[in-house]
Amino acid sequence: MPFPSRLLLRFASAIALGWAALPVAPAASTSASGFKPTPDHEIRSGVPRGKVTPLPPWNSKLYPGTVREGWVYVPANYKPDGTAALMVFQDGHDYVNEKGNWRVPIVFDNLIARGEMPVTVAIFLNPGHDPARPAPKTAWQASNRSREYNSLGDRYARFLVEEVLPEVEKQYPVSRDPELRAIAGASSGGIAAFTVAWERPDQFRKVLSTIGSFVHLAGGHDYPALIRKTERKPLRVYLEDSAGDLDNPYGNWPIANQQMHAALKYMGYDTRFDFAEGYGHNSQHGGSVFPAALRWLWRKEKHVPTIVTRGDLGGDMTLHRLLIEGEPWQPAVEGLTFADAAAVDAEGNFMYCDMRPPGTGIYRLAADGTRTKVSGESVSGMKFGPDGKLYACQGAQRRLIAIDLASGQVTVVATDVQPNDLVVTQRGHVYFTETGKKQVTFVNPATGEKRAADTGLANPNGITLSPDHGTLAVSEAGGRFVWAYRINPDGSLDAKLPYMTMRRPIDPNGEFRFHEPPPYRPAASGDGMTTDSLGRTFVTTALGVQVFDPTGRLCGVLERPQMNKPLTSCVIAGPKRDMLYITNGDRIYRRRIQVDATPAPAR
Repeated sequence: MPFPSRLLLRFASAIALGWAALPVAPAASTSASGFKPTPDHEIRSGVPRGKVTPLPPWNSKLYPGTVREGWVYVPANYKPDGTAALMVFQDGHDYVNEKGNWRVPIVFDNLIARGEMPVTVAIFLNPGHDPARPAPKTAWQASNRSREYNSLGDRYARFLVEEVLPEVEKQYPVSRDPELRAIAGASSGGIAAFTVAWERPDQFRKVLSTIGSFVHLAGGHDYPALIRKTERKPLRVYLEDSAGDLDNPYGNWPIANQQMHAALKYMGYDTRFDFAEGYGHNSQHGGSVFPAALRWLWRKEKHVPTIVTRGDLGGDMTLHRLLIEGEPWQPAVEGLTFADAAAVDAEGNFMYCDMRPPGTGIYRLAADGTRTKVSGESVSGMKFGPDGKLYACQGAQRRLIAIDLASGQVTVVATDVQPNDLVVTQRGHVYFTETGKKQVTFVNPATGEKRAADTGLANPNGITLSPDHGTLAVSEAGGRFVWAYRINPDGSLDAKLPYMTMRRPIDPNGEFRFHEPPPYRPAASGDGMTTDSLGRTFVTTALGVQVFDPTGRLCGVLERPQMNKPLTSCVIAGPKRDMLYITNGDRIYRRRIQVDATPAPAR
């Protein structure tokens, strides 16, 4: 495709500024088709008109040193009772224009009047610009556009949720139901819209993205892979692109959008992709189909996920072979102070510790929901040994203990230690992590022998065994690896490998550099671990429960139910060992998982 000269000049200007609008204003079309307005793009007699009001210049706290324009559309039949839906548009100047290709106020008036979308307040926001720089010729060239729109992570979502919405809602209350909140954008604004919903599905669950920049401007090309290895989020996603879209050093926009749609379909999302021949990096096709896109986005039909796995290899332990449709996280225990030390007894009963007063102690939760306090001790990690005793970590008291639950007797196994979490092998050997000491420690309760098994890890935390007890795995709280060791008969460890690489959160305050990976936090915050009968390893982390197959490959990530609470430990319990439990702050959650090695039938 010939590269339009004016677009080339704008890219050059953007690079000179460091981070301007990438990509910028709509490019020349490669097709004579042009914008095709529908009757919904035209003002209709008898249809009540909504009102568009400019917002005052917006100075952001999360993006200091920037100012932006914005507008609010309020439909004619809006009621300030908190029932109205909401839709936020990036590059708002283009959408609010009633003579452009979108004509949002007119289209909204028409669709709302016919009941084809709910009564919806719209917010139109331009990207921020540094007022110390020369004023941009158009809003497409605002200095902070790509920083805000192309950067992954939750910073832009926080800007909307923490800064913009509270101010707008002071005058125009809208629904807090995320199913009644949509977000839209084109090009870099399109990936920004998806990122906001991806990061905050508790706030936005409908996405409308046209000619989205899911390419390597700041790591957006990773989204298809992230989607395929992250538990499906409750999103409805509309995508649009055309064959004449951009193909340049940052990626191929048509292929990137096809990859996005394929990934969303693979994971069973409610998604639609409108693709056309010709056109270019512009709003001609997207604007033409905009009313139809809105009708699809706001339709009342409930989505039924379709999972197609016939393309999977036989050995692929994907999320489709782990999760069960219709079996999400469910609260198992609530009202705790701080839950940790997930464990399972020989009968499959779930065990946990409430570590702080007033409920301090170790509890057993039976399959029928009966909860029994079995000890008053506070522990951070515990496992049953082959002798039937419950071995537990008491770092604050600098000791490792064993509890005979039948008699309640507590025996001190080791002192002058700071254990965090532990495992007990079939031989009765104990390995525990000393996080602050950066050490894995070995203890033989039968002989009292105690020694360092390995040192120098980045704050070792969680620990688990392979099903045959031949391999030990340890997660790093201060790093990004799960280390694996071979266990020798005498308890020594060798064959050390950084066997699993945990996914790390993006640092929203980090520096997003053009055409470089996002600034990830240095640590994944690896914590509690467990292993299932198939050899899959489960690790609680800052992002959620990360699951790895026996070869060390990431199967996927299960998000934690309470995003604002720490995720500390996990275990698989139940009579059939098919119930995954997690400790998540003041609550414990569980969900049924697939444990049969036979893959689900392809559909």
